[in-house]
Amino acid sequence: MAWLIIKYLLTSAVVVLVSEIAKRSDRLGGLLAALPLVTVLALIWLQLENQSQQKIANHAWYTFWYVLPTLPMFLVFPALLPRLGFWPTLLFCIVFTVVCFWLFALLVRRFGIALL
Repeated sequence: MAWLIIKYLLTSAVVVLVSEIAKRSDRLGGLLAALPLVTVLALIWLQLENQSQQKIANHAWYTFWYVLPTLPMFLVFPALLPRLGFWPTLLFCIVFTVVCFWLFALLVRRFGIALL
């Protein structure tokens, strides 16, 4: 149980740190948010919990493929924000990302990559 609490505290501290830095510097906050900090932490947690190398490698592999269809959202969000406001833009971007992911999963399935 203590291990789980440590994981939650460290992982949430990373998110809080990035959001606090983003308040002070758009560029540095964006850079830190773009770094795969959560993935690196997940890989570390998997290793420390004695998961197999295959399990850890699979996590990295699928993370790569799941990130690609989320990238268009980062272009759509700033374009829509001044027109729609924060909450409608966020909602649209969530739906847009789900659609992008679904279409991307259909596309890569043709190449033998099963994401769904």
